[in-house]
Amino acid sequence: MTGSSAADPTDASEGSRHLAVLLAMAMFVLVVDTSLMNVSIAAVIDDLDTTASGVQSAIALEALVSAAFILISSKVSDLIGRKRAYVIGLCAYALGALAMTLAQSLTAIVVFWAVIGGLGASLLLPAMQSLIHGNFSGSMRKQAYALVGAAAAIAAAVGPLLGGFVTTFLSWRVGFAMEVVIIAIVLARIGLIRDVPYTGSRKIDVVGAVLSVVGMGGVVLGILMWQEGGELVGLMMSVGVAALAALAWWLVHRKRVGKVTLLDPDLFRHPNFTAGATGQALQNATLGGAMIALPLFLQMTLEYDALRTGLSMAPLSLTMFAVAILAGKKAGGRRPSAIIRAGFALTTVGMAAIIPLVPRVESGWWLAIPLVVVGAGLGLLVSQLNNYTLAPVPEERVSEAAGVNSAAGNFGLSFGLAMAGGVLLAVLSFSFTRMTEDSAVIPQAEQDQIAAVLETDAEVMSTTQLAARIADQPPEVEAAVLEINEDARNLSLQVALVVPTLAALFGLFNSLHMIRLPDLRRYGAGDNGPVRTTEE
Repeated sequence: MTGSSAADPTDASEGSRHLAVLLAMAMFVLVVDTSLMNVSIAAVIDDLDTTASGVQSAIALEALVSAAFILISSKVSDLIGRKRAYVIGLCAYALGALAMTLAQSLTAIVVFWAVIGGLGASLLLPAMQSLIHGNFSGSMRKQAYALVGAAAAIAAAVGPLLGGFVTTFLSWRVGFAMEVVIIAIVLARIGLIRDVPYTGSRKIDVVGAVLSVVGMGGVVLGILMWQEGGELVGLMMSVGVAALAALAWWLVHRKRVGKVTLLDPDLFRHPNFTAGATGQALQNATLGGAMIALPLFLQMTLEYDALRTGLSMAPLSLTMFAVAILAGKKAGGRRPSAIIRAGFALTTVGMAAIIPLVPRVESGWWLAIPLVVVGAGLGLLVSQLNNYTLAPVPEERVSEAAGVNSAAGNFGLSFGLAMAGGVLLAVLSFSFTRMTEDSAVIPQAEQDQIAAVLETDAEVMSTTQLAARIADQPPEVEAAVLEINEDARNLSLQVALVVPTLAALFGLFNSLHMIRLPDLRRYGAGDNGPVRTTEE
């Protein structure tokens, strides 16, 4: 490790290993956090007396805040110091996890976990990249990156199982309390981290930062407003799209006149980088949509507890982990773009296979084979997309490019979460109303009441939850409403699953463009440019 005493290389090596483990622990918490939330949706709803759409909105908002602020947070960490930014990010994330442990309402979760925790994540990710680069050298740097990557993969694999076990036998709050403990351990050894000074420009592109936040925030918040029945949805989304378009113009203009930019627009002159970042966004949109629709199906239709939900999702997460490791080691001379194409193809086929199973299966294990296919596809993507995207980027700009790539991934995740949830509630409201109007059993007064409620407050409910709410209705009316709820809920879940399926399909189309581009070897010291490894 740079800065360690040359007289005691053994101690230096030992310190480097301890530091790498601490950084890996922080990454584990970042990745496992959302898995805990996904498998605990039903428990959180019951405990806080809230709705599935409210919890889903909080999950999407957390990903959105991280995506919207990650670019400006990268610059902030440069200015205040990477180590200080890392500590602040850890503390903010710990505050969010602590709020989950103590929260008595959805509002606390939104404010502390989604917003403050999301801001913490936006500081942590770029700071961690810089600290690894500055605290390690040579083979130890490669080992540190590998360990942090392995921690993320393991968290993704065991997250649903860990969250399901803790939620079922203890409480969903215990899982988040464990996160606080892990972060406290990391902070207790923060002295091992050496700060990495920033020597670049200290100017900030304030306008670019505002446009990026308004752009990404407007699009996703517009979708969240739509699913919650809010007004001015079209205006919010239009503002978001306009802000993103203005950001693109602004960056090019600032670059042309020689002024500092939020990010260098020349990054997108590399077709490999643009195609790779697009693939990253579509991969995460696929994952986000699936991570909303599938847990809701398992917990609301099959009425699984958190443990059974985690076990049912395990074929996806475990296969993704195993395939990512194997593909990284066994890719050999295969073109990365070809592996990415295979990954999106498998993911598309697997997601499409799940859609017709939703109204027909009575056990989550019927989903095992399609989930294995989806997991294999995502594993192939995880093993290749980052390296493919960053291959044409010079070494001195890798950190900036990685930030853009992370922002694209987090934006895709938040978009997939929000869009799948929005489509689900819209279809649920429409189909429930139409089925109710067609019923010969439900009186007109009840039909009008149901239509009025669904117009502004559609909610995904299990049969047991709905039966408790309408227990005072005549038996024939109760039976009709429960049947309509089951049919409308299953239809809405099927349509919601179309969102991640389409994201994967668009990713497949994007990979066909990637196939036509030359594969590039990563820049190295002394390289004058990216090196082609295949001929067109």
